[in-house]
Amino acid sequence: MAYIRDMALDPALLEILVCPECKTPVRLVRDGAGLQCGTCHRIYPVKDDIPVMLVDEAEAPAAGR
Repeated sequence: MAYIRDMALDPALLEILVCPECKTPVRLVRDGAGLQCGTCHRIYPVKDDIPVMLVDEAEAPAAGR
């Protein structure tokens, strides 16, 4: 498991968060800067320690996925 810097997101919250598009659980990526969906691969930003779970705010998956 990779070291995550002073993660402010509650682990209980991470257990219940899912991608709003495909309803798949998300996982923390990029040292806590985002949450990635395991199915559609969108990355939802975390701004001021608050997950922004809006499809329009998500980073689209790289081409070829």
